[in-house]
Amino acid sequence: MHSDLINKIEKARRYAAEPERFQVQQLDVQFREANDHVVRLDGERWTCDCHFFHSWHTCSHVMALQRILAPMLTSEARHANGFDELVSEEVALV
Repeated sequence: MHSDLINKIEKARRYAAEPERFQVQQLDVQFREANDHVVRLDGERWTCDCHFFHSWHTCSHVMALQRILAPMLTSEARHANGFDELVSEEVALV
């Protein structure tokens, strides 16, 4: 294998171990289930095409992505809509 490629593979492994070095600014994700949904992040603004999101301005799809991508999101995108405190309290009660 070419040494330049080997060096890039090693560098990619180091980067993958440090997700906080990346910052997601825009994202389109298709959430697959019985009724597929599209979740978007544009800056700090999340949207989802599910019915729940339209009423609450958050949903399980957005919250799941916030947890998965947390190290790569700005503080504002991680805590968008202010529901993170409520979720933390609910989890603590269980």
